[in-house]
Amino acid sequence: MKKYSSSVIVLFFVIGIFFISCQSDDNPVSYEKASNQYTNIWMLEQMKKYYYWNEELPFFTNLSLNPKDYFEKLLNTDDRFSYAENPSDPETAPKSIRNTYGFDISFVEYNGQAFGVVLFVLTDSPAQRNGLKRGQFIKSINGITVSHHNFENLYKELTASGNVQLELVEYSSATGFSAIKNVELIRSFTFSQPIKYKVMLSDNQKAGYVEIPHFDVGLAATFLRIFKEFQNESVTKVIIDLRYNGGGDVSSAAALSIILAPNIKPDDLFIKFKGNKNGGLVNKTFKEALEMNESQVNYEALRAAHPAIQEVYVLSGNHTASASEIIINNLTPYMNVIVIGDKTTGKDAAGFAIEDNRIADKRGWVLYPVIYKLFNARNEGNYTSGISPTIELNELQEMEVFPLGDIRETLLNLALNGGNRVKSKRDSTVKNLILNKNYIVTDPFLKIY
Repeated sequence: MKKYSSSVIVLFFVIGIFFISCQSDDNPVSYEKASNQYTNIWMLEQMKKYYYWNEELPFFTNLSLNPKDYFEKLLNTDDRFSYAENPSDPETAPKSIRNTYGFDISFVEYNGQAFGVVLFVLTDSPAQRNGLKRGQFIKSINGITVSHHNFENLYKELTASGNVQLELVEYSSATGFSAIKNVELIRSFTFSQPIKYKVMLSDNQKAGYVEIPHFDVGLAATFLRIFKEFQNESVTKVIIDLRYNGGGDVSSAAALSIILAPNIKPDDLFIKFKGNKNGGLVNKTFKEALEMNESQVNYEALRAAHPAIQEVYVLSGNHTASASEIIINNLTPYMNVIVIGDKTTGKDAAGFAIEDNRIADKRGWVLYPVIYKLFNARNEGNYTSGISPTIELNELQEMEVFPLGDIRETLLNLALNGGNRVKSKRDSTVKNLILNKNYIVTDPFLKIY
């Protein structure tokens, strides 16, 4: 029997490995269609091509994982926003209280008792149809009394639920708390939201107030109509309320910016998209950004609606994200943007849907990865931790919370007074309970297609 030295054995082993590897390269492993492995390999290929952090992807992942779990293992630790969903399985879609029930909340403690506070209610949502409105206080969720120990867990459970029982009370400085009202909410759809606006008097000048819940595709015509009315009313101050606007379409945001910014030209730079080596740098002027997704209203028509202003007031909060943050960051090189409220979400990223359509007559997974980071004409961006307001002020200063658009409302009142605080209204018995920013789910990605 022939004997081999250990060095020869090692050499044979290495050659064997090389041979197997070559075979694997020439004959790649194929997986059954619609299997986890089939989907996950596709996900990895797309992320290698498009993902902003594509050079930092994990070297090895378990291809047999559920695709949603697999996708999450690919994400960079700094990435709060990328997600994947399967259109045939609603449970894979991102969940939020707003998407499920149609309202946003925060939490406060008053005289030792914690409450959820209804801050924003979408029109014709399950919440509105069951009587919820801004300024109501939630005492319990599914029979569990809200406390400063459990409010974050209750928030997460509410986000993930499909139906919920709430105990609600109302409060006014004149009469105190009302009787408890029990409300049941069941998950349902909420559709496109109206933009609310009004003209009000401020220091003997007319102010135009606009509340925008979302930057939907095709809003340019709506903005044009509103600001023509403002022109007819001789408005000289504009207040844009973006507290509960989680994003939307970049062309819609560009349309509003074209109206607001003084002394701009169509070829002035509006936005920079910075991607990986494959995506590169994409610059868009005001006109180009508008035409990405707006075809009904042109640049010249929007400019003709520009009000007589050199500055704009923006009301912000921790739900202000994505396209709303573009309004703040990308108008700054062209005008004075006075931001009143809390720090924004910090969604300085954009992407587009990547669909798996390899199987005929069957919709596959859809990826929404971070593809670009966003910058303005002065190359200012990197606001992952949020954009700090010019004047920091939490809207929950007192237990009585006024409707949006009411001149008594905390942030609007300050904007109407030119950012000058006439007097401190802070009720020392009201303490804000701060949610972890990672718990707040914003709208799907900024649309750039």
